[in-house]
Amino acid sequence: MNSSTAAPLRLSKSTIRLLWDESTNWILSHYLQISIALAFGAAICVLLYGIRALGQHMCRQRESGVTHWPQTIGRVFAATRPWFIILFAARLVDGYADPPPLVEQTILVLFTIASSLQGALWVRELILGVIEHRAGGAESSALGSAVGIIRLLVTISLFAIAIVQILGNLGVNVTGLIAGLGIGGIAIGLAAKGIFDDLFSALSIIFDRPFQRGDSIKWDKTSGTVEQIGLKTTRVRATTGEEVVVSNTNLLNKEIHNMARLARRRVEFVLHVAYQTPTDLLRAVQDDIKRVVESVEKCKLVRCGIVDFAAPTIELKVEFDVQSRDWDRVFQARHEVAIALLTSFEEAGIEFAGPDGKSITPPAVPPPPGAAGGPKLEESG
Repeated sequence: MNSSTAAPLRLSKSTIRLLWDESTNWILSHYLQISIALAFGAAICVLLYGIRALGQHMCRQRESGVTHWPQTIGRVFAATRPWFIILFAARLVDGYADPPPLVEQTILVLFTIASSLQGALWVRELILGVIEHRAGGAESSALGSAVGIIRLLVTISLFAIAIVQILGNLGVNVTGLIAGLGIGGIAIGLAAKGIFDDLFSALSIIFDRPFQRGDSIKWDKTSGTVEQIGLKTTRVRATTGEEVVVSNTNLLNKEIHNMARLARRRVEFVLHVAYQTPTDLLRAVQDDIKRVVESVEKCKLVRCGIVDFAAPTIELKVEFDVQSRDWDRVFQARHEVAIALLTSFEEAGIEFAGPDGKSITPPAVPPPPGAAGGPKLEESG
């Protein structure tokens, strides 16, 4: 934005008449200098229009793998307005044409207004470009309401600053206006504190990305999948089926477990073995458990062994990782490992123990009728 101060330009019939007369005399007496200035001005306009076209081209490369900053810079260039290009070129070359004071003052005033508004547009596009990049392509639809209100607030704030700067550069006393805006902003902020808390929480989700739509999270006593992130609330589909609606502020005030970013999931088993189990079997149990666990796809043993002589049983702990983010796959792998451990312990003769320390043996299954050792079938004559 332009920081130079333009003298107040008071328009009246006499001023307009004087401006017309000075402009006519200037054009008639300096037509050569004006022609040269127009040529230079046209060249500057062509250059700026080329930069603007380049920015529009960079914005269209969104799907071709172009990185974030070239797109954002292109967005800023594309926001350059034609009226600013013309007034910028006129301000650069007006000294070559030696215009009368009133014409020069008019160009300066118009350029001051144009540069302030154009600066607000550039800064707005830069801020929104960064915010929308952080929101991400898929996330932008989920955060559409938040990004929309952010765009509105950024636009209002920047153009309010631009208007104050224009008035200040034109010689208007803006002290009272600034004070009024400040008091009004404080009043609005206090009245809408809850809304702004959730808005800034939505901003935190955009920039920090603790989770995204589709992630499985665990928050407080709720576990589920994020379905929508809005301006005020986040909606989570719980594992039990219902939709849980949580305000963004409350959600971020507590610990969040993002289960979608796990490359693996840890599973633990605690096995209670009878004290009468031979020590040679217990000594070989680690190798057997490793073989059993890693025979299941995507499973890798972390550690296993005796952790406690918790009377009246020997306590064995087994920890293994399932190399998958899919909870259904992890659940199935845990089941398969459990079945394999039961089979291995049964084959090795290792007995599980109950709370009383006594061995737990599976109930005897009687052979089918007619089989060897089974009950005999009586045949009727």
